[in-house]
Amino acid sequence: MRRAVRRLASDEHEIEADDLQKKVEKDGAHPVARCQQREVVTVLGTVRSMTLRPLAGTPTLEVELYDGSGTVMLTWLGRREIAGIQPGRQLRATGRITTDGAQRVIFNPRYELVLAAS
Repeated sequence: MRRAVRRLASDEHEIEADDLQKKVEKDGAHPVARCQQREVVTVLGTVRSMTLRPLAGTPTLEVELYDGSGTVMLTWLGRREIAGIQPGRQLRATGRITTDGAQRVIFNPRYELVLAAS
């Protein structure tokens, strides 16, 4: 009952964040907010945005992944696109986390597309 009342009083973004955090916990993935520098992690979340930018003349695909606790930038060097990855899609990614300023980054992660729960 308490959860239902809290959900009624919450905005859409809080509800989405809560749902994503529960999915991360159930999946056994690492919450992005708790990932430590140089740790090998598996994260699970929703693609918020994608950017293609050249880095030293090499195409670089950057994907912002949100898991309800924070964001991590998944960066593939030498890739212009990856079939199936698009904004709104859920995916699981594994790799060594680092930081670029305040932004968490995983370079060339292994990934798996995840079916969204209906």
